[in-house]
Amino acid sequence: MSNHSDNSTSVSFTQRIVLFTKDQYRNISNPENHKQGYTSGPIASTMIRTAFMMLAGTLAISGYNLVDGYFVGRLGEIPLASMGLTLPLVMLVSCVLHGMASGVMTTAAQAVGAKRNDKAAKLVTSGLLFSIVVSIFLGLLGVLTSNWVLMKGLKASAEAAPLAREYMNIWYAGCVTATLGMCGNNVLIAVGDSRLASRMMLLGLFVNTLLDPLFIFGFDMGIQGAALATVLAQLIGMCFILYFLWKRHHLLRFQWIPIPSLLRFWRRISDFAIPSALGMLMVPIASFATTRVANAFGDTIVAAVSTEGRIESLAFVFPMALGMSLLPMIGQNYGARLYSRIHTCRRVALRFALCFLFSMAILFAIFAEPLAAIFTREAPEVRPWIVLGLRIIPWGFPFIEIHRYSTFFFTGCGHPVAAALLNAMRVIGFLLPFLMIAKHLQYIPAIFIARTAADVISGIIGWYLVHRLTKNFPADGEHDPRVKH
Repeated sequence: MSNHSDNSTSVSFTQRIVLFTKDQYRNISNPENHKQGYTSGPIASTMIRTAFMMLAGTLAISGYNLVDGYFVGRLGEIPLASMGLTLPLVMLVSCVLHGMASGVMTTAAQAVGAKRNDKAAKLVTSGLLFSIVVSIFLGLLGVLTSNWVLMKGLKASAEAAPLAREYMNIWYAGCVTATLGMCGNNVLIAVGDSRLASRMMLLGLFVNTLLDPLFIFGFDMGIQGAALATVLAQLIGMCFILYFLWKRHHLLRFQWIPIPSLLRFWRRISDFAIPSALGMLMVPIASFATTRVANAFGDTIVAAVSTEGRIESLAFVFPMALGMSLLPMIGQNYGARLYSRIHTCRRVALRFALCFLFSMAILFAIFAEPLAAIFTREAPEVRPWIVLGLRIIPWGFPFIEIHRYSTFFFTGCGHPVAAALLNAMRVIGFLLPFLMIAKHLQYIPAIFIARTAADVISGIIGWYLVHRLTKNFPADGEHDPRVKH
């Protein structure tokens, strides 16, 4: 009796293990089990829950710049200034790649929201092919023009320019891995797999953090080591992301796409990607102009402005996490014609940005000196100017995020050109004229004041315009006559 009972228990336990294993495999294999519900459930709690899932990922995005800045800062003032010179170039290319990723994400999210999963898969596959072509072109163009851009465009000093060029030539070589990883990760967010997307970003940061000191100091590569660490980290992350798109979500298909269909999908993605890229290009143009104005005051101010920009990214970690799911949430609900949910998204997102980032501005003003000290151990002459920037610029934080969220609403609702014009308004309409005034006055604090004033004015305008957009939506389920579906 005892033996029989033991055998029975043993068999039962084994069966439970087998069943549990099968259940877990089905759970992993079924993409529906990894999707966040963008078109159902409470808006606010869904946004906050998704933001917490993306928190590690946004920390990783900020972490790339912070880790590179920390280790390069230990090399001294000139290498730190060289990193400052690379920032507008990296942002320039990254914004084009982000535009591509935004085009793939938005079209995929709208297709998923409309329950057209086969179309979503074709859009994603076509979009990744498109991004490869664009990134190869950008990488080659960057290598050929880096010397001219640094010397003539940014007016780099003779000491800093060669180091910046060495960094960028390696970084340009990684354009393909960067764009595939970026597009793939955005698609994971678009279909609601935010937790996995966040983990992939965190993986990239972890690899980058391990490789930075190894290449910079261990192999004595200096600033080139930071670039190589970034490229390798992106390569590893890209491989995992593409695997999950193929295996888990079935959105990557290794099959021939007829040329007419491929061109049609590219045209559809371009409708969103080109305006998004043009709008995002305003960010590196702003950085380019700020760096050039700072150059008029010497390498110390260039280092201060670029390092302040890296530090301020800490304030946007959670707002970025919320924003990462905002565009696909808007896109899915717009595809499903659930306009009332988009209206609620607007109220939640913009109020959150105002309250959270005003609190961060207060904290930055209080802790400006210890924050600056972390990044200037070997360059103490840069520190007071970083402190000054950290006590002026953060008061525009709530408004720049409101402005950014506003562009998401226009893009997700089928108005990518309006989003691009909003970005152009901030940079061309306000920031550039204010920077020219700062340069004319030969007054260093005016550089920081110019940025803050542009952010505040643009945020107020963005808030007003996106309120008008959502106010004029038709009833749920009806076709929006302002946009072709």
